[in-house]
Amino acid sequence: MSQKKLFGKLNARHIIWLITLSFFTGTLFLVFYYKVHSIFLSAPLIALLLVLIDSTQTKHSVRKNYPLVGRLRYLFESIRPEFRQYFFEGELDGKPFNRRQRSIVYQRAKNEKQTISFGMQDDPNRIGYEWAAHSVYPKKADEKKFRTLIGGLNCLQPYNASIYNISAMSYGALSKTAITSLNEGAKLGNFAHNTGEGGISDYHLMGGDLIWQIGTGYFGCRDEKGNFSSELFAEKANYEQVKMIELKLSQGAKPGHGGLLPAEKNTPEIAKIRSIKPFTTVHSPSGHTAFSNATELLYFIGQLKELSNFKPVGFKICIGRKDEFIDIVKAMLHTKIYPDFITIDGAEGGTGAAPLEFIDYMGMALSDAIVFVNQTLKEYGLRDEIKILASGKIISAFDIAKTLALGADACYSARGMMFALGCIQALQCDSGKCPVGIATQDKSLYKGLDVTDKRVRVANFHKNTLKAFGEFIGACGFENPKEITPDFLYKRVEHNSNQNFTEIYYKDSIKYNREEFMNLN
Repeated sequence: MSQKKLFGKLNARHIIWLITLSFFTGTLFLVFYYKVHSIFLSAPLIALLLVLIDSTQTKHSVRKNYPLVGRLRYLFESIRPEFRQYFFEGELDGKPFNRRQRSIVYQRAKNEKQTISFGMQDDPNRIGYEWAAHSVYPKKADEKKFRTLIGGLNCLQPYNASIYNISAMSYGALSKTAITSLNEGAKLGNFAHNTGEGGISDYHLMGGDLIWQIGTGYFGCRDEKGNFSSELFAEKANYEQVKMIELKLSQGAKPGHGGLLPAEKNTPEIAKIRSIKPFTTVHSPSGHTAFSNATELLYFIGQLKELSNFKPVGFKICIGRKDEFIDIVKAMLHTKIYPDFITIDGAEGGTGAAPLEFIDYMGMALSDAIVFVNQTLKEYGLRDEIKILASGKIISAFDIAKTLALGADACYSARGMMFALGCIQALQCDSGKCPVGIATQDKSLYKGLDVTDKRVRVANFHKNTLKAFGEFIGACGFENPKEITPDFLYKRVEHNSNQNFTEIYYKDSIKYNREEFMNLN
């Protein structure tokens, strides 16, 4: 066979075998002829062993066809997110939050320089670009008015909430040091901390105001069969730290999808918090068992109001089918039971773990959902009695201003607060190996999160974001968040055309008021 034909038949697999065998032969020669012994001589033996393993296994074609070298694929894939973030990602490229968004949170949390130099990096001419119309008569916004009173006519314990609060994140999904830092940060900054549906842990009771979230699993207020327990609910709902109760119907990242707590993660501590048996697998159903239609939902909310001695009670929802929300609003009028607030979670909301189809293809975007809920409540004459809270990628002053302009009264942030804790967007929340100790129960990881430092960062982020919000709306001519209107915000809808948010979102006039609806029925 000619030399050309011989080397023409060789591929990477053959070359790997030749190199490995050469090293192996050389190693044997050095060991037995020259009596050379060194730890480094074991490398060819290990390489030969890996080649043999890769060549005989059947699960991975790459490793079988390219033994040893094929393993580099898995190495490079494992460090791909870090390489992309630190070496290749542009300032505006990262998902779900880009580098510029993350950096402003870090800077505000650390009380560092928050200014940007040399001009904007976004393209103001791209379709979808959003901007605010400033005023030549700027005003100084009053930060004392950056709060909203939540509680309807029959609420005996209304809550004066900040317009920016910590969104729902459960203990179990987050570590004990993360939850402690968030709650103590909320106390320092005088804003609210949503517990998430995992129940009220000791780490939630560090002095910060709580919004207790009740999910489909009724964790913390369930009996042995998993049904709602009025006795357990009444006990916890009347904690002094609990300022409001939020009944979760659905969340943006996985609407209509339940959860699963594996037995190995159901420790005695978690079991006690959630009122479940330890070391058992616990399913959170996709829907509630305490009610099955809009009327029953409202009666259940009425029950929660009574059991909590009429603290503010509301529900959280990601809008899917509009007709179902309208049915709930109609049931409010028929039962005369009104939630004190409705939390709108956009489809862009985050979670520790969810199927791709739910994260990417389920639910209505936050902007559209706020407008729909705001319009619907106005049409049925209920807007003055019910506050709207909103969550979904709200981390900057512009995000808050936009959300309030579209109709919300207050906002939540989950991932923004996680960035304040030190989250690096490693995208490993569902692995239990969060490198900064936030989304993990691994003690070797979460002990690295220092509560005394991180609680201050959480408070700083809240304070500096609202300070920026005040400067932003002041530049637009507003002194009070309630003065903000959607017509001061614009979006480029075509290459040479902008429309304000009133033109985009509020084209339809209000069809009828509450009295007209009652007359129709």
